[in-house]
Amino acid sequence: MLLEVRDLTKIYNVGLFRRKEIIAVKNVSFDVELRKFISLVGESGSGKTTTAKIILRLIKPTSGLVMFEGKNIFNIKTLEEKRDYWRKVHGIFQDPYASFNPLHKVDRVLEQVFTLIRNSSFDRKSIIKESLKEVGLRPEEVLGKYPHELSGGQRQRIMIARCYILKPKLILADEPLSMIDASTRAGILKLFSRLRDEHGTSVIFITHDLGLAYYVSDEILIMYRGSIIERGTPSEIIESPKTQYTKRLVEDVPLLYKKWSGF
Repeated sequence: MLLEVRDLTKIYNVGLFRRKEIIAVKNVSFDVELRKFISLVGESGSGKTTTAKIILRLIKPTSGLVMFEGKNIFNIKTLEEKRDYWRKVHGIFQDPYASFNPLHKVDRVLEQVFTLIRNSSFDRKSIIKESLKEVGLRPEEVLGKYPHELSGGQRQRIMIARCYILKPKLILADEPLSMIDASTRAGILKLFSRLRDEHGTSVIFITHDLGLAYYVSDEILIMYRGSIIERGTPSEIIESPKTQYTKRLVEDVPLLYKKWSGF
């Protein structure tokens, strides 16, 4: 098993005088096998992003366990171990600008990836240009520029290109298509599929769009108020939803999309 998540819970204590507990994630458990595309589907505030941040070791859980390749990720201590983990497990977030240092040009942002790769005797410039072309960007149009000189869609594709350079074992993609125009989305999804088929990469795809999840997933997990309330194959979720919340998500998928996707 590539990733095992067991009884994951994250509670925030808020308030200055009257302390209040906010449960962001509650008893979440799931597995991710090699070469699998798993979608976490739910509305804003359902706990999807918090779950991703815990798996990426960006925040610590209140309780629960995350095992990657049989090892507890929160037992990782040394810098070398952390770098090795982030090389194998990479995140792409909804707001790409937050992932950039505004003082660094695109070239430097992409070159920093090579610090996570032990064998760095590559032709870095050629690899960077190839990765940019893979996500539909012209290297000559983005290299040498600062983040503020690029559109939101260009910044997001650069983050995906950065991920492509690493070819990680697991990608956590949090609404990665939200800033990308419709004509490019299919190409990005195909790129994720190529990483899965050619390099064994698994993907945890975080989205509010059940129709999109149906199109790309091997398994769909429905999250509601911090918990996974339903799981199954795309066909099981769409054709036989078990909860009222999932039924509402199915009903909210546009009719034309349903016809096009074969719902």
